[in-house]
Amino acid sequence: MAAPSSLMNMLTIRPERPDQADVVALLGALDAYLATLYPPEANHILGVPELLAPEIRFLVARRGGRAVGTGAARVMAGEPATDGRAYGEIKRMYVDPAERGQRIGEQVLAALERQLATEGVGLALLETGAEQAAAVRLYERWGYRPRAAFGGYPDNGLSVFFEKRL
Repeated sequence: MAAPSSLMNMLTIRPERPDQADVVALLGALDAYLATLYPPEANHILGVPELLAPEIRFLVARRGGRAVGTGAARVMAGEPATDGRAYGEIKRMYVDPAERGQRIGEQVLAALERQLATEGVGLALLETGAEQAAAVRLYERWGYRPRAAFGGYPDNGLSVFFEKRL
């Protein structure tokens, strides 16, 4: 049996509502960070009301009960850019800066991929900013490959697009 202090430090990742105060604070920190990198029209952010939609799978990583990371997948119908294949779009990936370097982002991403695969969605796509080198490295390390724009995103030179077959 694990000691009580190690249980308090255990990371959990599970579906939760995005409208909880501590989760909203993490999402706000992500939004503030993105605002330092890109103009408003280049930030393709899903707000809390959009994250409550039925097509969203929203996960929260917690350590000792404290929200330390988030991630979402939006299940989308096929479109010409995906040859008509349905896909899961990875969104709102964020880890509290004080918790980085512990592979929490990888664990959240893996959980999102498992959720999509369980639902029969075999393709994950994402858009991220070219200035977010750590995010780009995470996705590349996790097997995502560059692809063309999708989902109506502009190919504006500020975004990079990735895909992974699940």
